[in-house]
Amino acid sequence: MLTTTPTPDVLTAEQHHLDRARAELARMREHTLSLVPDGGDAIADEALAWALHRRAAGLLDDPHTTLFFGRTDTTGGESFHIGRRHVTDAAGDPVVVDWRADVSRAFYRASRTDPQGVVLRRRFGVERGRLTAYEDEHLGDPRQGEDAPSRILAREIERPRSGPMRDIVATIQPEQDVLVRAGLTTSVCVQGAPGTGKTAVGLHRAAWLLYAHRDRLTRQGVLVIGPNRAFLGHISAVLPALGEVQVRHTTVDGLVAGGTRVRGSDPVPVAVLKGDARLAQVLRRAVASAVRDPAEVLEGGALVVTRGSRRWRVPAHELREVLAELGGRGVRHEAARALLPHRLAHAVLLRMEAAGDSPDDRVADAVARSAEVRRAVRALWPPLDAAKLLHRLLSDAGFLAACAEGVLGAGEQELLRWPRPPRTAGAARWSPADAVLLDELADLLQRTPSVAHVVLDEAQDLSPMQLRAVARRCSTGSVTVLGDIAQGTTPWSARDWVEVLGHLGKPDGRLEVLDRGFRVPAAVLDYATRLLPHVAPGLGRPRSVREDAGSLEVLAAAELWPAVAAAVGRAAAQEGTVGVVVADAAVDEAVRALAGTPHVVLGASADEEEGGEPVRVRVVPASLAKGLEFDRVVVAEPADLVDAEPDGRTGLRRLYVVLTRAVSGLVVVHARPLPAELAAPA
Repeated sequence: MLTTTPTPDVLTAEQHHLDRARAELARMREHTLSLVPDGGDAIADEALAWALHRRAAGLLDDPHTTLFFGRTDTTGGESFHIGRRHVTDAAGDPVVVDWRADVSRAFYRASRTDPQGVVLRRRFGVERGRLTAYEDEHLGDPRQGEDAPSRILAREIERPRSGPMRDIVATIQPEQDVLVRAGLTTSVCVQGAPGTGKTAVGLHRAAWLLYAHRDRLTRQGVLVIGPNRAFLGHISAVLPALGEVQVRHTTVDGLVAGGTRVRGSDPVPVAVLKGDARLAQVLRRAVASAVRDPAEVLEGGALVVTRGSRRWRVPAHELREVLAELGGRGVRHEAARALLPHRLAHAVLLRMEAAGDSPDDRVADAVARSAEVRRAVRALWPPLDAAKLLHRLLSDAGFLAACAEGVLGAGEQELLRWPRPPRTAGAARWSPADAVLLDELADLLQRTPSVAHVVLDEAQDLSPMQLRAVARRCSTGSVTVLGDIAQGTTPWSARDWVEVLGHLGKPDGRLEVLDRGFRVPAAVLDYATRLLPHVAPGLGRPRSVREDAGSLEVLAAAELWPAVAAAVGRAAAQEGTVGVVVADAAVDEAVRALAGTPHVVLGASADEEEGGEPVRVRVVPASLAKGLEFDRVVVAEPADLVDAEPDGRTGLRRLYVVLTRAVSGLVVVHARPLPAELAAPA
């Protein structure tokens, strides 16, 4: 049963508690700022000062929000206010409990059938940092039946968007909370339809893990990987709002860039082939081919070391055994190269002992550093440069054939080779796909460091080789994989999540499905999912659980751009953000059509703020729309969006993405006939 009529006395008492919490938070921050770092030496002092700085940053109060959004009263007579961070009084007693604490779990998961010790759950309405309403849910009420939906919860979910993505700590649903609190060692893959909150789940899981495993994750790091810079900008405020300011955000291209300057591009068939997982085997063979046979590179095929008046000879067959042993250990090329002098020295010392000598560690080190051993190491196991090796592979037909034998066919090898090879690796115009190959090679030479946890969003769009690049960054950690098979818009997009988890090196990852839509209203979702049987026949249809069904207009226009401008004007007259989604090639036309309306182009270099305030109308190239959300969306010419993609199915998937960006209303404007797949189902 819900109590929805606020009592002034209760609201006043709760506001007093909020005022007290703000005062205590300010006291906590002032205390942190007053501390003088004294770690015993300069390095420790610097580390401690940085830790105190981060702590103070996490204690900043935002006056436009509230420090708590809910409260639970338990059967034991305790009461807990649940908020975005932990606030204590001077005695150390909790004033606000962090939403990530174990005691807060019941706020999200308690129900009439499983109250988890909660007799009352209270949600608060907030306006500009002040409590304006509350709603009580009496889980201990003996009456049967389900309670009415929370109006405060519905209003919070459906309120207009302004600026970047917000946290959802006040509205996390039970099925989302289960995923958020999954353990650190568990890799989770979330198949989420549009508007189900999968991105928010991934970000909040990162925040929860940082809370529950602070020491390890602070030391080893957390990484969030998104599809493009526009998306990263959209989500950039979520973790800082939750007090987590150290998480790195990047794209896959940014992840693998390193020192590679990407200046070129590949035709789609070439990019698809370079993203194929079979290329990993070709690259491994290329690296392994650098190890030389002793008979080819050493005089007489043997290693000869002089010590005083004695000469010690290690024959070719023993050297081959040493090389095979190192190659079979699975260590990286450079690590094996560093071990080789000691292995060769060991072979020499065995001969010394057999002759009656008693060499000690000093002799072993001297032999390992001897000129003869150093020359042998350079000849047998030469150092490699990733760029030079890939340049040779893509330029030298014979070398590529040797490395790709039994892996790539002759036609594929021809497709892979550069038509006009650059003379040197430095002159190469590397493509984004080449950068991924260079990253794979760099890892074969020297191990890529792993972080403790990676959040990978829009994972369905990554090639197998891109997924391997991500896997290297969480080889000793876990991953949260987020995406929607139906929204795959690359030529190499994944067919299923089992394949994705395999390439990520997490075949035992837990697959979960979110199909309750909290962001996209029913009118919009029902229209967009007409495409679902054509883009992902195996997926179930998501359902919107919002009270507000939203609005949908499909307008046929004699002239496209005047009609688009009029629709944008009507949308901008209402509260919230407006996204004008157009084909990438039509951005300039859209800009001209909206000349009389303040707007920015997403992804352009122009400032996205005007007078310190975010510009509400944004022209969005369709290729950047994924993962974004706007209160109202105007889609210009769906047929153009479909035709812009390399094939019809990818085009329909792009259209599905675009149509599901609206939070309140969608207007589809077309002068050409709509794609037949958008026709109402029979």
